[in-house]
Amino acid sequence: MIASGSWRDKKFKAYNFNALGVMPECGHLHPLMKVRTQFRQIFLEMGFSEMPTNNFVESSFWNFDALFQPQQHPARDQHDTFFMQDPAMASEFPMDYLERVKKVHSEGGYGSQGYKYDWSINEAKKNLLRTHTTAVSARMLYKLAQQKEFTPVKYFSIDRVFRNETLDATHLAEFHQIEGVVADYGLTLGDLMGVLKEFFNKLGITKLRFKPAYNPYTEPSMEVFSYHEGLKKWVEVGNSGVFRPEMLLPMGLPEDVSVIAWGLSLERPTMIKYGINNIRELVGHKVNLQMVYDSPICRLDS
Repeated sequence: MIASGSWRDKKFKAYNFNALGVMPECGHLHPLMKVRTQFRQIFLEMGFSEMPTNNFVESSFWNFDALFQPQQHPARDQHDTFFMQDPAMASEFPMDYLERVKKVHSEGGYGSQGYKYDWSINEAKKNLLRTHTTAVSARMLYKLAQQKEFTPVKYFSIDRVFRNETLDATHLAEFHQIEGVVADYGLTLGDLMGVLKEFFNKLGITKLRFKPAYNPYTEPSMEVFSYHEGLKKWVEVGNSGVFRPEMLLPMGLPEDVSVIAWGLSLERPTMIKYGINNIRELVGHKVNLQMVYDSPICRLDS
């Protein structure tokens, strides 16, 4: 019309420059990210520092061996862990620390008799998709031990981990792990319980129970249970413990330093918060985008 000039013979409606336009569609945060933000805020309020968790690929040494987890442990089999093909092996390790880890596994030390087996460096070199963010905690604690003078620290992380799980309504091959770590002189199980109560109180969870458990790298270890008002029963909400001296002393940390830690998944509290029964409706190709648009803001204390 402009090119031909026919617009001169037409009548046009006047523009109303005061009319409001249609609101553009904006981005929406996924429910997992909303709940993650709340957890992160709680850790920051409690004085924790966030650990760098940007390496999904980890060596078996940091993921298992540094945590005093034996090389014949079932979790290190291919039906539980995703191993890498390229690159299949890691090459750079702090060799003096690696030798101390090898010794505590095969011969014992630091008051422990070890596992009494032939520890293999080739097994420790195998690359994998990390099965827990505790591998990052191990790296951070080793870095802390290299300081000239020990300083108490509080660390946290929230990031993805990978396990060769059978997929069902509550399990995926990748999920998020929330982890808190406190290192200081003379920490006890009572300190761990106190920190856990403070942490879960901020989540709005006040009824807690602790049950003895077993982990290769913590002793004592506890499962954390909360009373679910909707289900009218106690449900597990996390795992915790005090890191073993066989893990801490080879790093070079002082003997009177204890490290308490706990972890839980991000998906379970998100599913409870938003009333989602199948994890595949929360993560993956079956996610309903309208659910993402409509999900309200997250307040974990309400």
